[in-house]
Amino acid sequence: MAGRENQVPGGPGDGIITCVEGTFVSGLRLAGEFYDEAVRPLLEAEFPALRYAAALLGPGSEVLGFDAERSTDHDWGPRLQLFLDPDQAEPITSMLAARLPAVFRGCQVAFPVTGDPVARYRVRVMGLGAWLTGHLGFDPRPGATVPDWLATPSQRLAEVTAGAVFHDGPGELSRVRATLAWYPRDVWLYLLSCQWVRISQEEAFPGRCAEAGDELGSAVVTARLARDLMRLWLLMHRRYPPYSKWLGTAFSRVPGTAPLAASLTAALGAADWRSRERHLSQAYVAVAESHNRLGLTEPLDPRTRRYYDRPFQVADGGRFAAALTEAIADPAIRRLPPIGAADQFLDSTDALGDLRYPRAVISAS
Repeated sequence: MAGRENQVPGGPGDGIITCVEGTFVSGLRLAGEFYDEAVRPLLEAEFPALRYAAALLGPGSEVLGFDAERSTDHDWGPRLQLFLDPDQAEPITSMLAARLPAVFRGCQVAFPVTGDPVARYRVRVMGLGAWLTGHLGFDPRPGATVPDWLATPSQRLAEVTAGAVFHDGPGELSRVRATLAWYPRDVWLYLLSCQWVRISQEEAFPGRCAEAGDELGSAVVTARLARDLMRLWLLMHRRYPPYSKWLGTAFSRVPGTAPLAASLTAALGAADWRSRERHLSQAYVAVAESHNRLGLTEPLDPRTRRYYDRPFQVADGGRFAAALTEAIADPAIRRLPPIGAADQFLDSTDALGDLRYPRAVISAS
C-alpha cells in the first residue's frame, strides 16, 4: 500500500487528500516531531523569551494512544496546542500561519476536520484557562470541587491526563495534569460504590429474562453487565473509562485482565442463560477478588450466592457498594445519592458531549 494517499476529511471518505501513506506513525509521535522540527524553531527564532506549553491533548484516538492506520482517514495530521498568555496568541498565530511548512512527513499541514471543512493548520494557540474550561467545563487550576469531578465525563479527564506534553516552560500544565491524574479518594470510593449498585440492580436479570422465555433479553442484560464490569475494572485500576469505541481497548490494556476478559467474552457468546450465568459468576469472583486486593474495605466473601430464594447466582453487588460507602470519610459525599458521576447514569452522546447537561444534572442531584 506504499505510495497510496490517505484522506483526512471532515468525515471518513469524502476524498480530501493529505498524507502519503507508508509505515504508520502514531499521531503522538507525529505531533512531537512536528513540534520539535517545525514549531519550536520558529518560536525560538521569532519569540525567544516566550513562556508557553506545547502539547497534544483533547479529543482524538491518538491522544489516548489508540490510533492506527484507519485513524488517519479523518481529523488526523500534524497538530498540537500552544498554551500561553492570551495577549500573545494573535501575533504567534499569524506568524505560524505565514511560516509553517505546507507539508510535514508527507502530510499536509493545513487540513480540514470535523465541523471545520476549511483546510487550515491545526496548531491551536490560546490561554490554558480558556482551553481547560472549554474542554472540562471548569478551570481546575484553583482546585476541583466534588461537583466538578462528578460532572466531567471520564473521557474528558482521560483526554487531559493522556496525550503528551512536549514543553512546559511555566509548569502550569504539568501541575494541572498532576491534579487531574485521578479522583480524590472519597470521590473514587463513591464512584466504585455506585458502579457496584448498577451491577446489583441487574445481576439477576439474565436468568429471570430467560426463565420468562426471553433469551434475547437475557443476552442484552448480560452485555450490559459486561460493560458495567469493564468500567468497574478500569475504575478499580485507576484508569479513566473511555467512551464505548475504546472501552474494550482500554480494558484489555490493564495488566491481569485476560482471565476476566475471557469470562466476559464467553458470557457474551453463550447460547443459554445457564452458560451465561456460569461465565458471569467467574467474572464476578475475579472482580470481587480485585476489590479485596485494593484494601479499601474489609475483605468481603468473593463467592457468588443465590439471589434470595430464586435460582440465580449473583455477586450481591450491594454489599460491596455498602462497604465502600461506609469507607467514605467525607459525610457530604457519603450522603450523595447512589447514582455516581454523570457518565455513570447518562448514556447519550449528545448529552455528555455538551458539558452544560452533565453539569446541570449534577447540580440538581
